[in-house]
Amino acid sequence: MKIWGRANSINVMKVLWAADECGVAYDRTDVGMAFGGNDQKWYLDMNPNGVVPTIDDGGRIVWESNSAVRYLSAKYAAGTLWPNDPGQRSDADRWMDWQLSTISEVMRVMFWGLIRTPADKRDMAAIEKAAVDGGKLWGRLDSWLDGRRYVAGSHLTMGDIPVGCFVHRWYALDVERPDLKNVKAWYERLKTRPAYAKYVMPPLT
Repeated sequence: MKIWGRANSINVMKVLWAADECGVAYDRTDVGMAFGGNDQKWYLDMNPNGVVPTIDDGGRIVWESNSAVRYLSAKYAAGTLWPNDPGQRSDADRWMDWQLSTISEVMRVMFWGLIRTPADKRDMAAIEKAAVDGGKLWGRLDSWLDGRRYVAGSHLTMGDIPVGCFVHRWYALDVERPDLKNVKAWYERLKTRPAYAKYVMPPLT
C-alpha cells in the first residue's frame, strides 16, 4: 500500500492511524504544502481534488480521508473497526460525518489562528469565539458518550478515528475549554493506543 500526504495533516493522520490499527504495512510519501506535488498531473490523475491523503491499495485508489478510513476498516478490520451490525455501524458513520459537517470549521479557525498564523496577525476575537462555539459542539459528543466508552459503543471503531484526531487538537490548543468529563475520559482512552500517540499526538505544526 502507498499513502501520499504530509504527516502533519490531520486528514493524513486519520488514515495513518487507521492503517496501523488494521495492521496494514504501507509506504508513505510526503505531498502537500511545503512538499508540493499535489498540483502535479501525476497526483491529480489519482486525486482530482489535489488534496491529501490519497492511498493506492494494490491499484485501488481511494481519496477523501473519511472514505479512506472506511475503506481500510471494511477491508482489513471487519467486525472491529468496521462494525458488522448496521445499527452500530450507523453510530460510527454518524460521528464521522459530524466531524466533517459540524466540528471541523471551528477547529480550523482555532488551529490555523493559533498554530499557522504569526502572533501579530492573529484574529483573537475569531479564535475566542470559535473556542466558545467549539465547547458547545463538543458538549454534544459529551452527552452522547455518557455510558459509552467509544462513539459506537464499548470498543474502538472507525467512528472514533476522525473525531479522535480533532479532539487531540481541542486539548492541545491554548484555548479555554468547558469541563466535559465524558469527552476527556474518551480522549484519555485514545491516548493509550500506540498508533494514536504516534500519529496524532506529535507537536502541532
